[in-house]
Amino acid sequence: MTFSAPAPADLGIEVLSVPEGSPIEFDIRLEAVMEGVLVTGTAQAGLEGECARCLEDISDEMVADFQELFVYEESDAEEDEALRMEGDLLDLEPVLRDAVVLSLPFQPLCRDDCPGLCVECGARLADDPDHQHDEAIDPRWAALQTLGEATDEEGGRTPGPTEE
Repeated sequence: MTFSAPAPADLGIEVLSVPEGSPIEFDIRLEAVMEGVLVTGTAQAGLEGECARCLEDISDEMVADFQELFVYEESDAEEDEALRMEGDLLDLEPVLRDAVVLSLPFQPLCRDDCPGLCVECGARLADDPDHQHDEAIDPRWAALQTLGEATDEEGGRTPGPTEE
């Protein structure tokens, strides 16, 4: 059986998700088993988000496979262990949510070799592969540089205040 349904809110992770209301294409098979109904299928949807390295917009497609047993209302199965049918109805949203979230990459990238952003100025490194900055000395450590330059008349090291 194939059908389409609108995506629920918050289907995905913080940086990559299925937009709310966008169509999700389902291809499922329902099988009657002793305990209930076994639902096996796939869900296909469009994704939108941003690259975890360079923050560029990402648009992609995903396919999530799922299989879940929905037990009959009168089943002896524990409440926490199985999804229950509500009369003749199956609520696929929790199954869909689990399948989609588990199939998404933890850190989505715009491309596999995305270099990210410059840590100093935030420039996108893919736009300027030769991007670099002059080596700047952290002002908190600048005073230590003068210690290496201090010498006495014979060319040796000048003793510090506690060494005299």
